[in-house]
Amino acid sequence: MRVVLPTDFSKNAWHAIKYATFLFEHSPCTFIIIHAHQIGSSGLISAINKERETRLHEITYKESERKISKIVNHLNTLNKVPGHQFEGLIVADSLLNTIGREVIDKDVDYIIMGTQGASGLKEIFLGSNTVNVIKNINFCPVIAIPNSYDFASFNEILFATNFKHLYQRVELQPLLDLAKLRKSLIKVIHITEERELNEEQKNLKKLLLNLLGGENSVFEESDYHPNIALKLNELTEKKNAGLLAMINSQHGFFKGLTHEPVIKKVAFKAKIPFLVLPEVV
Repeated sequence: MRVVLPTDFSKNAWHAIKYATFLFEHSPCTFIIIHAHQIGSSGLISAINKERETRLHEITYKESERKISKIVNHLNTLNKVPGHQFEGLIVADSLLNTIGREVIDKDVDYIIMGTQGASGLKEIFLGSNTVNVIKNINFCPVIAIPNSYDFASFNEILFATNFKHLYQRVELQPLLDLAKLRKSLIKVIHITEERELNEEQKNLKKLLLNLLGGENSVFEESDYHPNIALKLNELTEKKNAGLLAMINSQHGFFKGLTHEPVIKKVAFKAKIPFLVLPEVV
């Protein structure tokens, strides 16, 4: 198992790193802690300003190297799980380029990162960096970790769906792997957007049941609610689950959650980790 852990050296990022070691505490895993180091250009072209900018880059880059090394050394001292390995990487590039390149080069299984809402809007669960990673690194599962989430063993994973997606085994495999690893039941929650399923939805429901396996999953209907964000938040508060999952499909909920007006996005503040599975097209 290989997991990428982006860090900006914040408490947020450290919280996500600790969660990752907890999630895979029973599995051999290589954790790749990466920092994208990028100094914005001042737009000035004088030789003096160029020199200052280069010097600033060198100083901050070395400081980032020191911090990465400190994190890796600390984890190697603190974590005694057999099969856990920690690597540090700092790259002078954008966050998306850095993560994307590492995911492809190292055949990464999951990206796990903290969440940070926009300034002044702490109620927003998914910050802009998290949303950008999920939207653009659409070939690797992403797990977003709320700041306030306390690690605890869990035996249920919620999988939210509207039965409008043609599910494929390869899309669901990361979810099935986590369920097996944590010995958890997958509870499929149908977020009701209509009074009853049409024939296509009924067929897709049967397909999903076959792919997940009857022994590993159960289905549960949810009452109609006009605001998906509010409904998801309500479900994560009521259910005894440790993870909320969904597929990032063009017919799914995630696109709506990231495009709805701010007042609706504010409502989506799940208190448990959020797994977004990439769509296979």
